[in-house]
Amino acid sequence: MRNIKLIIEYDGKGFNGWQKQPNKLNIQGEIEKAISEITGEEISLIASGRTDAGVNSLGQTANFKTNSKIPADKLAFAINAKLKKSIRIKSAEEVDERFHSRYSVKSKKYRYTINVSTHGSAIFRDMEYHFPFKLNVEKMQKSAHFFEGEHDFKAFKASGTSSKSSVRTIYKAEVYQKEDRVYIELTGNGFLYNMVRIIAGTLLDVGMEKIEPEEVLNIIESKNRMNAGKTLPAKGLCLVEVTY
Repeated sequence: MRNIKLIIEYDGKGFNGWQKQPNKLNIQGEIEKAISEITGEEISLIASGRTDAGVNSLGQTANFKTNSKIPADKLAFAINAKLKKSIRIKSAEEVDERFHSRYSVKSKKYRYTINVSTHGSAIFRDMEYHFPFKLNVEKMQKSAHFFEGEHDFKAFKASGTSSKSSVRTIYKAEVYQKEDRVYIELTGNGFLYNMVRIIAGTLLDVGMEKIEPEEVLNIIESKNRMNAGKTLPAKGLCLVEVTY
């Protein structure tokens, strides 16, 4: 039995998220179906974690077990030939049988993109949040550092979160601007349901100067969702990479 690791890029538009669900178009199900057609086996694809409807990925990681003798590099071509163009297998490689996409994760990096141009973008409209106002990026940068370290992120989780603990560690939090786009990047050991989008919404409040950077620390310590910013739209969020 071989263990195959995939790196997957996808455009989340039109999909009901990563997780396989009956009667709903999802990314996991599409890839499993493609692999099954190639190998003739029933495939169970394990991902580093779920992404919600509309969320994009540059580096989702998943693995599956197979008895197929097809070389790993050829598998990527074969799977892509059966997938929608909005899902691409960037690489496939055989890994140690103990490798597990979810349990072996060391860190994940997410990026939230805000387009602050006057008119937005036609081409990238489904990969960013259009917010046509000037933001104080310097204050956003200052605020971001308060998220670094181990915290109880209860104030930044959506209702319906199944996780028992809301304690997570963010190793690096950055905000920077390139031309008309402001990027929020968070690297951590794991994230709660909608956590990145709520943090982005809170940092947006700082950028609009609705709240001061120092108030972010009070929001974290309050553990109260009502004190944090709004949940920004899914389309602006991208899973950049997963580290093992």
